[in-house]
Amino acid sequence: MLTFLVRRLASAAVVLLASTFVFFMLVDFATDPLEELRESSQINREAQMEQRTRLLNLDTPPVLRYFLWLKGLAGFLWGQGTLGESWRTNREVTDMLAGAVGVTLRLVVVATLLAIITGVTVGIASALRQYTGFDYSITFASFLLYSLPTFWVAVLLKQWGAIGFNDFLRDPTIGLWGLIGISLVAGLVWSALVGGEVRRRLITFAVATAATAAVLWFVSSTGWFLDPSLGPVLIAVTGLAIAFGVTVLSTGLRNRRALYSAVTVVAIGVALWLPLQYVFPYATTWLILGLLTVTLAVAAVVGWAFGGPDRAQSIRTAALTAVGVALLIFADRVMQVWRIYSDYSDNRPIATIGAATPGLNGDFWVETLDQYTHLILPTTSLLLISFASYTRYSRGSLLEVLNQDYIRTARAKGLTERTVVMRHAFRNALIPLATIIPLDIAAILSGAVITERIFGWTGMGNMFITALNGDDPYPVMGFFIVTGTVAVLANLVADLVYAGLDPRIRVNA
Repeated sequence: MLTFLVRRLASAAVVLLASTFVFFMLVDFATDPLEELRESSQINREAQMEQRTRLLNLDTPPVLRYFLWLKGLAGFLWGQGTLGESWRTNREVTDMLAGAVGVTLRLVVVATLLAIITGVTVGIASALRQYTGFDYSITFASFLLYSLPTFWVAVLLKQWGAIGFNDFLRDPTIGLWGLIGISLVAGLVWSALVGGEVRRRLITFAVATAATAAVLWFVSSTGWFLDPSLGPVLIAVTGLAIAFGVTVLSTGLRNRRALYSAVTVVAIGVALWLPLQYVFPYATTWLILGLLTVTLAVAAVVGWAFGGPDRAQSIRTAALTAVGVALLIFADRVMQVWRIYSDYSDNRPIATIGAATPGLNGDFWVETLDQYTHLILPTTSLLLISFASYTRYSRGSLLEVLNQDYIRTARAKGLTERTVVMRHAFRNALIPLATIIPLDIAAILSGAVITERIFGWTGMGNMFITALNGDDPYPVMGFFIVTGTVAVLANLVADLVYAGLDPRIRVNA
């Protein structure tokens, strides 16, 4: 394996070196830093041109200039590297990237994680409901979303996801016809998702419609949108649903020890809800990470205590449930500052531009909510496009695996459908996705240019467009070296994930 890694890293370095050379030549051909000075009527025009020529080494042939830039890049190996300097801002490109990369990663990581989770989940459900109304609906929605331009989706989200919702918050009441329509749609979705005989579908439709109508009536009549909260009761109910759902997917409800460990974790989380309210006012990022670490440790202890023939199953189920309950408690605490944040934002909390509210003066929770509200629209824009592709890939991959001989053998041996799908089919269905997901992450990182531009985020996309329009070559090369490195490393990660999913690859390697 070590030989494999060294060989792949060496080939990746060669690919990156060649691509940077080609891109440097293209940037040099496409940009002219002296163009505006040639057209200038200033008296000291010649002096400025000479100064900029010395700064950017424009009197040196492009090939030699590339090697000078490469020498600065190689300097990072001993801590004295440089990617050049922007002549427009007089800032080092490394300093510009330090701020831009963080902003872009915050956007891309959230969108990618949500797209993977939702896309793979819906794709699997669609494959298991092949040729049903749910499958056809998901297929149609996936192709529709995949074909939509990113900028058009972003504009629609601005109009209806922000402006429309902010207007709705002036009087957040749901009318009778709106309540009926949303409830019927929810009933149809759940009946298609659950599937089964006609009687089962009708029961699911009735229960889902009634439950949705009750929830909508409650949030409308109580003004929940103006002062949202979950509280220990709703956290307990939702936590139990998470516990049963995780157990079904992880081990099956027949594994009572795993189920009891998940339910115990929910009970511990609900019991700690009130004491945590006295800790949260002192919250920092490190404190939240510390609490999450403690949560996982407690879940591991609970799973180990219930034990059974395979303690790992109980620990895994308890840990996943604990993360879900922790997120519910965290979301409940963020909701508690909603009214305060609404006052900061003049009762228009869903932001349409920027990554944060300028001059916001609030505590940890207000700033966290501010970041989340600014993430909603750009994240959703990236999520919808990626969700469509992940849904199609996961559906097609799982259908191909389900038709294999070993799946029929597993069913013939009497294994439950959950065991066949989750333990045998799902893992092998992930192998094609192991190639797509790492490369897609690199593509999203470089493809967030349009999204950042529309929503006014000052990330790598904005830096790239600004530098390209301003004939500023070194920030453009800084953008490329980051995205190119991520793309090359993504290929390496895909190979390593292959080895983890398919033991035959390790043997062959």
